[in-house]
Amino acid sequence: MISNLANVSPKAKIGNNVTISAFATIYEDVEIGDNTFIHPNAVIYPDTVIGNNCQIFPGAIIGVVNQDLKYKGEKSNTVIGNNTVIREYATIHKGTADRMTTKVGNNCLIMAYTHLGHDCLIGNNVIIANNGSLAGHITVEDYVIIEGVVAAQQFVTIGAHSFVAGASLVRKSIPPYIRVAREPLQFIGVNTIGLARRGFDKEVIKQIEDIYRIIFVRGHNISNALDIVENEMPETPIRTQILEFIKAQKDGIIKGI
Repeated sequence: MISNLANVSPKAKIGNNVTISAFATIYEDVEIGDNTFIHPNAVIYPDTVIGNNCQIFPGAIIGVVNQDLKYKGEKSNTVIGNNTVIREYATIHKGTADRMTTKVGNNCLIMAYTHLGHDCLIGNNVIIANNGSLAGHITVEDYVIIEGVVAAQQFVTIGAHSFVAGASLVRKSIPPYIRVAREPLQFIGVNTIGLARRGFDKEVIKQIEDIYRIIFVRGHNISNALDIVENEMPETPIRTQILEFIKAQKDGIIKGI
């Protein structure tokens, strides 16, 4: 159902069983998937794709031109995956020439007043709580939970299954499977509860704990710690994932205990 009081461009592509409430605005070149609900006063700007079974709550602004001073009007877009919820007054800016897109994956919850800057790539099953603020060019991998009032600076990567405590300042990348807190931000343990809830085997969780004990607890510098992990820990997909993630972070990772 599309309200007579909604402003919907005839050039927008609207799926089946979509609700667009009064005073919502849908610009041209917008695509909205089946069974999605657009609440009052939400604004969906051009070059935006919203998947199936989404909810866009009042005041949310998606796909608006970004705030990057280098942006020259190049054709870029914003993509929201299936079954994702965007809560009140969240803002999501379209991409730039860096990645040409800002993307939020499937089954995500982006809570009220959160900001996702240009060229952010948010994976699947991610939760970002109220007042999260992500600068441009950030990557958030699958199953990350970011508590409220977290601010992350541009170009960092937040690894899969990690947990970021509320009011944290993220200045360096966060490897997968860990919990981080304090100021300056540091490792406080493996995200064992989250991993167990998602069906990770106890032996796999133990291996993750053993790897991060070497990297963050025993006092090695990162380079030496990675050598020890590579030489002493059994070769598994988890070990490979962690090593490759850390080695790829040119600007470093968060601190150990």
